Amino acid sequence: MADATSSSCQRSYDDFLGFRGEDTRNNFIAHLYDTLCRKGINAFIDDDELKRGEVVSSSLLTAIENSMFSIIVLSENYASSRWCLEELVKILECKETRGQRVLPIFNNVDPADVRKQGKSLSKT
Repeated sequence: MADATSSSCQRSYDDFLGFRGEDTRNNFIAHLYDTLCRKGINAFIDDDELKRGEVVSSSLLTAIENSMFSIIVLSENYASSRWCLEELVKILECKETRGQRVLPIFNNVDPADVRKQGKSLSKT
């Protein structure tokens, strides 16, 4: 059985950026992505905005699997997006099974509010 360190040699990206596009794509995420690239960090960003009714693509889920880190930008409407939550489930799965490191960034939200919402989601 391969451990997380041996599988990291096969990783395509340093970081996967998970975010709610309408909240952060053209401001915070654009600046973060540019900064990571300038520092030589190979980050994956989903350039396609998903439309209502579309499913998260397998290539997006593969990008999550093939990243050493996931940076999750939690914004005001993050948890109201089914796609963001599907990405988050995959990220947490990779944290458990592949040793992927996860870095949450709270963008214009209070971390306490996110914790409360997480508790209510786990009850459903």
